[in-house]
Amino acid sequence: MTQRIMILSTNGFEQSELEDPKSALEKAGYETTVVSPESGEIRGFSSGEWGDPVKVDMSLEEADASKFDALVLPGGQINPDILRMNDKAVQLVRDFNEAGKPVAAICHAPWMLIEAGMVEGRTLTSWPSVRTDLENAGGKVVDQEVAIDGNVITSRNPDDIPAFNEALIKQLKEQASKSELSLESA
Repeated sequence: MTQRIMILSTNGFEQSELEDPKSALEKAGYETTVVSPESGEIRGFSSGEWGDPVKVDMSLEEADASKFDALVLPGGQINPDILRMNDKAVQLVRDFNEAGKPVAAICHAPWMLIEAGMVEGRTLTSWPSVRTDLENAGGKVVDQEVAIDGNVITSRNPDDIPAFNEALIKQLKEQASKSELSLESA
């Protein structure tokens, strides 16, 4: 069965931080679904300008973490700042975490992890301006291209996308192997 990945975003995401992971996941055989409080399309930012529109596949109200295998949270300054004020979006992040499913957040997106109450005691990275917020929430901040702490994957910026994608795909493969072993032993 194909693993399904939710990409939770709204207007103001960093273009490459949504499109590049989405493309890498699809090339690796995963199904991606863009979920947003907006309908139709959302727009990102690229080089300080509004970017290309991205089709929204599912409304935030319809989204259910139990129907997906992992969550990707693109950054950009505007996107996570808007989403962290949305109770349903924050609860979705909590739901993925509580189920032990991979939660991958890049750039400013770790703000969502703070809002979901899942930073304390974890090793994380982010865009430099978010690091103090992570520390204040009890996280251990590192400056490296990817930080993996259990099911949580974080990266700093668009330059880190290859390592971010690799870490997420590795966790998805491990998750699929565990599921297959569980089915075989049942």
